[in-house]
Amino acid sequence: MKNSLFIEKAYHNGSFISSEKTFEVINPATLKPIGSLPDLTVKDCQKFIKSADKAWKSWKTTPVGERSKLVRRLFELINEHRDEMAEIMTLESGKPINESQTEVDYANSFMEWFAEEGKRAYGETIPSLAGNARLQTIKQGIGVVAAITPWNFPLAMITRKVAPALVAGCTVVLKPASQTPFSAIALAKLADMAGFPKGVFNVITSKDSKGIGKELATSQLVRKISFTGSTEVGRTLMEQAASTIKRISLELGGNAPFLVFNDADIDLAVKGAIAGKFRNTGQTCVSINRFYVQEDVYAAFCKKLTAAVKNLVVGNGMKKTTQVGPLINKSGLEKVEHHVADALAKGAKIETGGKVIKDLFYEPTVLSNVSPDSLIASEETFGPVCALFKFKTEDEGVKMANDTPFGLASYFYSENVKQCFRVAEQLEAGMVGINAGLISNASAPFGGVKQSGLGREGSKYGLEEYMEIKYLCFGE
Repeated sequence: MKNSLFIEKAYHNGSFISSEKTFEVINPATLKPIGSLPDLTVKDCQKFIKSADKAWKSWKTTPVGERSKLVRRLFELINEHRDEMAEIMTLESGKPINESQTEVDYANSFMEWFAEEGKRAYGETIPSLAGNARLQTIKQGIGVVAAITPWNFPLAMITRKVAPALVAGCTVVLKPASQTPFSAIALAKLADMAGFPKGVFNVITSKDSKGIGKELATSQLVRKISFTGSTEVGRTLMEQAASTIKRISLELGGNAPFLVFNDADIDLAVKGAIAGKFRNTGQTCVSINRFYVQEDVYAAFCKKLTAAVKNLVVGNGMKKTTQVGPLINKSGLEKVEHHVADALAKGAKIETGGKVIKDLFYEPTVLSNVSPDSLIASEETFGPVCALFKFKTEDEGVKMANDTPFGLASYFYSENVKQCFRVAEQLEAGMVGINAGLISNASAPFGGVKQSGLGREGSKYGLEEYMEIKYLCFGE
């Protein structure tokens, strides 16, 4: 591959490193390897952490203006190498090249946002009740941050963590998913070019996710862990991190509902459904999983959605005409097949799709008349399947939407302003899309409630996740 950012090495303390043991990264569209990376160990991880801790001693005292300039320079370099980053992302994740380019832009918006927001970590002057002291607060970076990121957004899930951490004065040890690590290494190359000091940003590659994760979660030198992934793994990391009482941010699983009310603009709802469901082949944490449609518009919505889904182009992500790529791996495909088979066994009807095309490619699918006791109603499918349920009243629709232990994103369509406020306030989710199928924005807080996680990424709140408030009391 002729790509200056495609590097088959990990990044430690300002240097790209190799190891005798390696692992291959497979392109899910072709099932062929695109390259290999060092399969590093827990002992290697300890060295990464120590380097980050040593670098923190000077990085935390570096003026915020200088830290922000370096993050801004990284933003500029990502823009300059946008196409190279997108190519790497498509080859390792399978997502369509147009989506990869969009993700690079989205990921880079966090670099731009936090390069500015880092300058606004304001403290306060507090009135003293007794009047015999001067009270102030300041905000300081937590320390060494461990960032563990998933495969479905190989760059955006990294920059949402790394950008605020760096401007806050933290150093980072990043463990990217072993399915899609090359995007992280490409970012490390650009960070190196930007001039970040040694040890400030490190990328450890390994197939031993459990071992590396445990080391990052339990290390005394790591002050904060930020994880995006499954609720099951997040629960384990939370338990492990408790041993050192470290700060933790978790962005976990979802089971997003999409409600269509009787007075909704059906064409707009279908457009939002396509955008919110089929991005990255339905493999996103905020992907719509359950479609609840009010009975008066159920037939019309089903017909128009089915027509739109039939027109989606499935194929290799490197083709610019492709809209839907492959599933990430065999287990992901098998879960989709299992959910569809279960729904059909419980009375669902296939409106379109419903079968494997070849290898890891699955037809974009619409299922109608889905039973509430189907697996797809309670589990996140993570695939290109629309499951349609019918409801009668607003209260019933909201109740069905909230009937899940998760609460990351929710969506609904209505032209009634009063209903919009009512429903938005009642939905149990950290984020609500109102007449919108895409909701992510660097300036807005991203995160969930219930078992979808803790903390927020993006916005001013995302910066605070990487800072401690220190109270200063000046006596007279």
